[in-house]
Amino acid sequence: MSNTVRTGPVRRRAALATASVLAVLSLAATACGPENSDPSTDAGATAAPTVAASASASGKPGLGLPTSLADLANWSLDDWAKFANDNILKNDVVKGFWDMTKMEAAAGRDTPEFSTQSATAQNETDPQLPSPIPAKPQAHPYNAATAVLGKLFLEDGKGGGGYCSATVVSDPANPGRSNLVYTASHCLHEGKGGKFFQKMTFVPSFNKSGAYSNGKKASEAEMAPYGWWAADEAYVSPQWAAEGGHDGGPVSQYDFGMIHVHNMNGDGKSLEETVGSSVPVWFNAPREQVNSAFAYGYPSAAPFDGRELEHCDSTVKPAKLSFEATRPTMYVIGCTMTPGSSGGGWFVTKDGKPALISVNSIGPKPAAWMAGPSLQAQAKNMFDYVSKKKR
Repeated sequence: MSNTVRTGPVRRRAALATASVLAVLSLAATACGPENSDPSTDAGATAAPTVAASASASGKPGLGLPTSLADLANWSLDDWAKFANDNILKNDVVKGFWDMTKMEAAAGRDTPEFSTQSATAQNETDPQLPSPIPAKPQAHPYNAATAVLGKLFLEDGKGGGGYCSATVVSDPANPGRSNLVYTASHCLHEGKGGKFFQKMTFVPSFNKSGAYSNGKKASEAEMAPYGWWAADEAYVSPQWAAEGGHDGGPVSQYDFGMIHVHNMNGDGKSLEETVGSSVPVWFNAPREQVNSAFAYGYPSAAPFDGRELEHCDSTVKPAKLSFEATRPTMYVIGCTMTPGSSGGGWFVTKDGKPALISVNSIGPKPAAWMAGPSLQAQAKNMFDYVSKKKR
């Protein structure tokens, strides 16, 4: 197949209306496509998926651009399915693409940069953003709680590649057998006017043993202890596909995304079974109950080298950041992680266990703090559709 894309996203500050549509890409390989794959999208197609309007089974005025965010929040699963069926792209088979050389050469994707000029809703933003919290490496070997973190590799369409960070999350429709991975939209799609990335492959618990630390050489099994997991579907927020750009702005308030993966080793085990755990997503978390947050990722820009799972531990209530008051207000914690950490999970304790409440989205340069989206109704609706979809 020739459906490839560039890593260099189309970058522009978002200034569009608050409503858009869920942008969905089904990246099914030709040998194992989901049962609702579009048969008209053949292996020779070159057109990129677009955010296109379509008729709604429930009679809503088009799934492309709902008239308000409330319309999108109230979509039924049939509405999501209709849009997904109209936006499918078959992906190149990725098995064998990510060899040791390409994996080592992959650089961390840039985090969209915060701009004070684009923070317009100051009534929703704390007057002072938090002080830096130095990131520190996770001790080796990673335990079950941190083994759910990993690197999400992607192909740039020019023979090279990059990566983000991502997390294995629990799937209510498949308890104990999740194949769902949560990350940021800007790790999956170029943004406004752009395309989805290709050959997206998740490597959970990258460098779990530490054999690859401190410049040492390591085997593929040591770098990827749980193997390679190819994305067969990818989902980004509707706002990112319509508005995404280089500057952190209103679109960052919806900078969440997810993929469904399959095991390229073909042993029948799910991602969760292979890794040994998953983390539930806490949607609509009451802000007054979020009194701390711990952000994880694999930063690659100095002073980091992309080999270590780093974390920023904030033991105080996250600050608030908003660019547009009608959108969910972002969380902010002090953090010095750099590019490559994008998409990494934010964890809190809920009922005595870790839960994911956000992902690394935007920050300033030089790195001092990190902001992540609050996962509200739209994020939950997207998650419910992906979880319940028949495959």
